[in-house]
Amino acid sequence: MTRQIVLDTETTGLSAEGGDRIIELGCVELLSRKLSGNNLHLYFNPERDSHEDALKVHGISNEFLKDKPRFAECVKDILEYLQGAELIIHNAGFDIGFLNKELELVGLPPLATYVDRITDTLAMAKEMFPGKRNSLDALCDRLEVDNSGRQLHGALLDAELLADVYINLTRGQDALLIMDDAPEGEGGVRVAAVDLSALALPVLAANEQELAEHEDLLAQIDKSSGGKTIWRTC
Repeated sequence: MTRQIVLDTETTGLSAEGGDRIIELGCVELLSRKLSGNNLHLYFNPERDSHEDALKVHGISNEFLKDKPRFAECVKDILEYLQGAELIIHNAGFDIGFLNKELELVGLPPLATYVDRITDTLAMAKEMFPGKRNSLDALCDRLEVDNSGRQLHGALLDAELLADVYINLTRGQDALLIMDDAPEGEGGVRVAAVDLSALALPVLAANEQELAEHEDLLAQIDKSSGGKTIWRTC
């Protein structure tokens, strides 16, 4: 069963290398492209204040975070939850940069060590909608995902919205089984081979009335074309 985690973070600012920290982590689990309800939502004490501009975005006060656990106290549970999954993130470079910095601070290797792969929905959207705005709000509007409850950024809410956006961005894939070890077809798409040798399809023959109606329809088409229909001239 394919396991995907749609992930979002909120931070004290824009620079992980400059000392900004994660203050909120929101994760939504998809199993075979369906919401499982097994979500992860945590707030952290970043041990520093959020920048004023960041506060305007997420609205999470410094006072609210004072009694929350440090990231280091939750890292084991976080990595166990994310282990082996495909991560789906909008503008993945930002969130991964912060997560990698948090892991570095506790002496652990980068996040890619623990997960199967990382999919950036911003990169997907730019390829599908070149030249257009591809923020999460813009994609919600374009793909008819209801984001009316999003007054401020919040990691869990944004992850839930992104899950709907991702499903809509990849809508055609729920009817196509894609496997890493399947034969490669045209265009580089790997499609699972299906064995139909044991499948017996019933053959339904047309009755006399149906054959007569079919012949009459062909005759009418032939008459309209001046006797130039292919099935009459071949």
